Amino acid sequence: MPDNINGLPLHPLVVHAVVVLLPLAALGVVALAVRPSWRGRFGLPVVVIAALATAAVPLATESGESLEHRVGDPGRHAELGDQLIWFALPLLLAAVVLVWLHRRAAASGTEGASEPRRTSGQGAVGMVVAVLAVVVAAANLVQVYRVGDSGAKAVWGDTPAATARHGGGDGD
Repeated sequence: MPDNINGLPLHPLVVHAVVVLLPLAALGVVALAVRPSWRGRFGLPVVVIAALATAAVPLATESGESLEHRVGDPGRHAELGDQLIWFALPLLLAAVVLVWLHRRAAASGTEGASEPRRTSGQGAVGMVVAVLAVVVAAANLVQVYRVGDSGAKAVWGDTPAATARHGGGDGD
């Protein structure tokens, strides 16, 4: 994998895919968990977004390791970034299970019953899965924040970006 594109490090470019897609997938999983009726309509797009986000995590990690060889050890950021895949995989699994529960319930529903049956997969197992999905989604949001915050601190330290660019903020 190349470590730069047109002279720019690949890592910041790939990271933006993770920063956008993983929280989007987490919010989608929460929506599927709390609104079972949305699983049929939005379940597959959420699974696809979660899969793309999960696939982007190792790319971000690998490109980060390439960048680390060029600019030095980013400290805690690398450790947190390496852990992110272990948050993304359960999120993808939660999305898949929520959709699978919905489809299983829809397939076992009674066609032509006098009262429409909710095909949400919301039995006891469905409720447990929904609660776990929300917890996993929240953990992903927190971890993405932690990784991003540590990355920003690795680049900028405690100095705001505008101050660092102008050499110290002494009014120049």
